[in-house]
Amino acid sequence: MQRPGHLILLRHGQTMWSETGQYTGRTNIPLTHEGENQARLAGERLASSGLAIENENVFVSPLMRAQKTAQLAGFEGYNTEFNLSEFDYGPAEGRTRFEVAEALGIDAWNIWDIGPLQLPSSLQGKRSEHIDDFGDVEINSGVGESSEQAAQRVRSVIEDVLPRLESGKNVLCVAHAHILRILTTQWLGLEPNQARCFQLDTAKFCVLGWHHSDHVIENWNM
Repeated sequence: MQRPGHLILLRHGQTMWSETGQYTGRTNIPLTHEGENQARLAGERLASSGLAIENENVFVSPLMRAQKTAQLAGFEGYNTEFNLSEFDYGPAEGRTRFEVAEALGIDAWNIWDIGPLQLPSSLQGKRSEHIDDFGDVEINSGVGESSEQAAQRVRSVIEDVLPRLESGKNVLCVAHAHILRILTTQWLGLEPNQARCFQLDTAKFCVLGWHHSDHVIENWNM
């Protein structure tokens, strides 16, 4: 009986906004120089992990920070997968938790408790912000999506790669913190909001697999 492969999740390297704590959903910003170095080191850790990954089994978010991470980690011939795009934060896009809490008139805000679809429309709109060594970026704070809508997207990713995993192939997904944590909940059969229980740092990878017939986490935040 064929031993199934592993589903490996790699978060992109550091960006300016991951350092400032600004929610970075669909805004297309680059890695910092440190983020590029993190991506190279992640590639080295993956190479030494013993997990063989063929380029045809690599799926990457369309956003530049994820694609650059895949390239620097040594995966050039990847597949672009829109459903691995980051959670659409809507009105929270480009803002910190503290800024959203201030707009709501509350002491603290958590996206898992008050999701993008529950945020006031007054926070929606377009604006621009300067990114050092890159230039101005347009921030589109739209309606956003719910955690369940994001979960539906990543369930389709799991369904698409499952035949590869069942045939013994390892599959790598290079994407973003929130969407990969939500993907993990769907692998484990949990509610999407349980993603709050999983910390995933920049340019760290996780390994999902099986224990007998159960979906499990084999390694996390490596």
